[in-house]
Amino acid sequence: MSRLDTVQWGTDQLRVGPWRGDHRIAYVAPAPGHPPATAALGQCLRMLSERNYVSVLTSALSPAEQHPFLALGFSVHEHLHLLRRHLDGAIADPGAGSGPAVANRRGRRGDRADVLAVDHRAFNPFWRFDQVGLNDARGATPVSRFRVVAADGVVVGYAVTGRAGPISYLQRLAVDPDHQRQGIARALVLDALRWAQRRGATTMLVNTQEQNIPALTLYRQLGFVLELDGLDVLERDLDQAGPPG
Repeated sequence: MSRLDTVQWGTDQLRVGPWRGDHRIAYVAPAPGHPPATAALGQCLRMLSERNYVSVLTSALSPAEQHPFLALGFSVHEHLHLLRRHLDGAIADPGAGSGPAVANRRGRRGDRADVLAVDHRAFNPFWRFDQVGLNDARGATPVSRFRVVAADGVVVGYAVTGRAGPISYLQRLAVDPDHQRQGIARALVLDALRWAQRRGATTMLVNTQEQNIPALTLYRQLGFVLELDGLDVLERDLDQAGPPG
């Protein structure tokens, strides 16, 4: 598989494909808030093993979503902070007037190469998007928004926001390191919050790596609050014998 596919066992759906284009490592993501039954997940693992993947990583999962994965031998690969912001009332910019306004526009097909270049400069190799990852972020929710900030005609920052019912998600935020601390990330987050509110969302969620202190600081400045439990990316080795049990 060179892209993420949706596979289904009964009522359980999982998005599966190669992790960041690496055909040795599989990626598995349940529908948000709907962890699969252990039996369905076991069938998925057998399928991935038969397709010669050697290991599997999950999307970032809440504690409630992790149970079937832990039951089948997954362990924590990385813990992430999870932050929540309620979208009630006006969404103000606490940094207004501290610098020039930052304009953003709709992301276009022709921006994708620049967007991925920004992503690669902003994240370490494990977290970098390829085209499949970018497409998955944009397609993970029924409605999404893709915005970019450009300087001299070149994309230097971007954000992907999604909404599923009353819950919205800041799926991705990246700014080229050479253009950080210029208000670009702040402008993109504010745009995401206001768009989600206009679309009827009542809450926005975002996750970030524990060591990403600048992002964590920005989110808290803009009204996000840390959730106690956070999220985990889980991992498991695969073999031809299939899952335990």
